[in-house]
Amino acid sequence: MKIHFIAIGGSAMHNLALALQQKGHHITGSDDVIYEPSKSRLEAAGLAPESFGWFPEKIDHSLDAVILGMHAKLDNPELLRAQELGLEIYSYPEFIYQQSKYKTRVVIGGSHGKTTITAMILHVLDYHDKEVDYMVGAQLDGFDTMVKLTDENDFIVLEGDEYLSSPIDRRPKFHLYKPNIALLSGIAWDHINVFETYQDYVEQFKIYVDSIVEGGSITYNMEDPEVVKVVEESENQIRKIPYYTPEHYINDGVTYLETPEGAMPIEVFGKHNLSNLAGAKWICQHMGVDQDDFYQAIASFKGASKRLDKLAQNNNTVVYKDFAHAPSKVKATLGAVKEQYSNKTIVACLELHTYSSLNATFIKEYKDSLNAADTAVVYYTPEALKIKKLESLSIEQIKEAFGREDLIIYTDPQDFSDFIFDLGLDNTALLLMSSGAYGGLDIEKLKERVK
Repeated sequence: MKIHFIAIGGSAMHNLALALQQKGHHITGSDDVIYEPSKSRLEAAGLAPESFGWFPEKIDHSLDAVILGMHAKLDNPELLRAQELGLEIYSYPEFIYQQSKYKTRVVIGGSHGKTTITAMILHVLDYHDKEVDYMVGAQLDGFDTMVKLTDENDFIVLEGDEYLSSPIDRRPKFHLYKPNIALLSGIAWDHINVFETYQDYVEQFKIYVDSIVEGGSITYNMEDPEVVKVVEESENQIRKIPYYTPEHYINDGVTYLETPEGAMPIEVFGKHNLSNLAGAKWICQHMGVDQDDFYQAIASFKGASKRLDKLAQNNNTVVYKDFAHAPSKVKATLGAVKEQYSNKTIVACLELHTYSSLNATFIKEYKDSLNAADTAVVYYTPEALKIKKLESLSIEQIKEAFGREDLIIYTDPQDFSDFIFDLGLDNTALLLMSSGAYGGLDIEKLKERVK
C-alpha cells in the first residue's frame, strides 16, 4: 500500500509509520514541526519530510490511505485535498483496528497506569519469547518501535487512550479497538479541554466497557469505586474479573512481593505500581502465561519510560523524575515515594504545564495531592497560561486549590532552578513531576550533584 501520514511526527504516528514501512508499505508524511526522538528516528528510516509544512500536492489518487494525526487542524491543506479527492482517511486507532480485525485484541484502558501495565505485559511476553503485535503511546526500554504489526501473530496488545482519535473523528481512541480482552485500571477526571464535566468523562469508560466483544472479558481494579460501578453496571455479556493490590512489604528500601513461592524482590514500588502488576498478571494469564512464569519475568521489570525514573542516587539521597501531572497520578506517585522512603525527607516538585492543570476550575482537583511531601513546590509560568488562553492564576488560588498554606510556588525558571540547586539534599528523596521541562532545569547538572 501507498500510505501518507498527515502529522507524521507524533509519538504514536511516527511509530506506526515505521512499523508499516517495516511491513513493506510505501510511506510518506508531512508535519509542521517534529521533535526528538521522533525526528531522528524518522530520519534514520528515510521517512522525515524534506521540509516542514503542509503540501497538498503530495495528496493524489495514487494513495491507498491517508492517516490523520490529532496534531493536524480541520483546515489542514493536505486534509482538505484528501477530502476533495475522496481518499480513504483514517485516524491511527482506526487504521490499527483495520489491521487487527482478525486478531485477539487486548486493550489496556484507564486514566492512569495503562502505559505501565502495557509495558509490564510486553516485558513478560518478551522475556518468554512470546511474539505479539502491539501499540504503545510511550517509548519502552528494549523496544525499537512502539508499534508492531504482522500478518502472523495471533494477539495484539494496545494501550487504550481515552483522548480523541483525530480532528475529524472525535471518538476516544479506545472506543475504536473493540477488545476481546480488556482491562480498566482507574477513572480520574482528565482532558478537561475535551470532557468538560466529570460525568462526560466517565461516560467514555462506559462506552469502552460496552465495546468489548460479546464473550470477551474485562479485568478491572476492584479498589477504584468508579471503575467498579462502571464495570458492574454494564449489561455487556462479558466475563468480569476483579483484581486487587497484592500483598507486599518494604525492607531497607526494597519492595518484596508475596508469591506462592515466598517473598520476591521487585524493581518497581508503590501501591499504584503493585496494583498495575496485579492487573498485568491477569492479562498475561489470559494470554497463556501461567502465574509462575509471570513472577519469574516481572522480577526484572524496571518500570515504564518516564514513570518514576531514578535520575541519581547516593548513600543518603535519591532523585526521581516522573511524567505525573494529573491529580490522581501526582498523588499516587508521591505516595509511592513516601512509602518507599519513609525515613527520608520528601521534597516534591510539580510543574503545572497542561491545559487541565492550569485551568482555574480544574486545579481544585489537586486538593491534598501533595500532602505526603515534607516540602511541596509548584512551578508554572504565566506565559503558559497566555499560550493556552487561560485566565491568570494567583498564588493564593493555587495554595487554596492544593490545600497547603506552606506550598512553595515559583513562576520564574531561574528561581526554581536556584531552589533546586540550593536544596540541602542530605537524607532526602527529591521527586520531580511534570510532562514538561521545568523551564529548562539542567537535569544532567542535578545528576552530577547527587553522584
